[in-house]
Amino acid sequence: MAPEGNDVIVSDRKLEMILSMKGGNGEASYANNSQAQAIHAQSMLHLLRETLDNIQLMEPPSETIPFALADLGCSCGNNTLYIVDVIIKHITKRYEASGYEPPEFSAFFSDLPSNDFNTLFQLLPPIGSSMEECLASDTHRSYFAAGVPGSFYRRLFPTRSIDFFHSAFSLHWLSQVPESALDKRSMAYNKGKVYIHGANEHTANAYKKQFQTDLAAFLGARSKEMKRGGSMFLVCLGRTSADPTDQGGPGILFGTHFQDAWNDLVQEGLITSENRDSFNIPVYASSLQEFKEVVEANGSFVINKLEVFKGGSPLVVKQPDDAAEVGQALANSCRSVAGVLVDAHIGDQLSEELFKRVERRGSCYAKELIEQLQFFHIVASLSFA
Repeated sequence: MAPEGNDVIVSDRKLEMILSMKGGNGEASYANNSQAQAIHAQSMLHLLRETLDNIQLMEPPSETIPFALADLGCSCGNNTLYIVDVIIKHITKRYEASGYEPPEFSAFFSDLPSNDFNTLFQLLPPIGSSMEECLASDTHRSYFAAGVPGSFYRRLFPTRSIDFFHSAFSLHWLSQVPESALDKRSMAYNKGKVYIHGANEHTANAYKKQFQTDLAAFLGARSKEMKRGGSMFLVCLGRTSADPTDQGGPGILFGTHFQDAWNDLVQEGLITSENRDSFNIPVYASSLQEFKEVVEANGSFVINKLEVFKGGSPLVVKQPDDAAEVGQALANSCRSVAGVLVDAHIGDQLSEELFKRVERRGSCYAKELIEQLQFFHIVASLSFA
């Protein structure tokens, strides 16, 4: 008889307490497997700077009120620190171009309580003694930093306290797996699958509804926290297909070799089919129209720009023709973002077996992965109406 593992069915509160990118600095950690996100973020810097130009600056800046920015879904690597530096340097240049001394800056790094904030804070450079020192050197920071644990689908900050919100590669994570997808009595029950790629339309619609409900909650919270004249730059996984069961790049990442590895464990008698079917990846790649509908229904934000941006592959490999390296990159990529959930569901030992099979399958299909695994992102530049 197959061992049951932990067999955790995760509620929204439970998910909030365990979901995180893989912490630390190990081989499968997010810190060592987020180079693709860094490359994708750098390719969108011109769009970020355009959004920063939409912020209404306080002229002259107040000596007592800092410019406040928040990175929501910051995770635990260098990417968030790089983006915060880009934001502050751009706003500083805007003030200087207007003939004003820039204000002090407060940067809030926010993610779920399970995030590895310790690793992030250890990466923080020391604060500089002056703005001039910070701008002239990459070894000091020009802002006061604080961590804010909590779900960005709820309030995180006081009313009218934040000038700029940034969130990249996070909003596709749902607050919970739709309950109907895990309910055997429901037409949306995602039997035999651990992701919605290729699922039935009822399952896909349940995920779509959850995504739009979550995004509405996110925008509602930010509309209370943002200062008048503030702006927001959002990036999340998107898709080019109108069909929500075709999840594109995320579908290849979680709906093919990752899915097949779960099936392997079932066929080998290591887990039961029920154990597999009670696990679902809480990720939804939205279409542009689905995203736009929620923003317009909220009514608090002006859409400056809303587009689908080709981000590229999540796999960063030195030798694309090395099948073993591609397989390892696939396993590490899956594990860095979903490993914590897998560990909680079937335990560390079976999780190790699962990702070994992901790596093996990835190596067998290395050429196809390099050619076909591409992510598209929804990029939204919004200003507070």
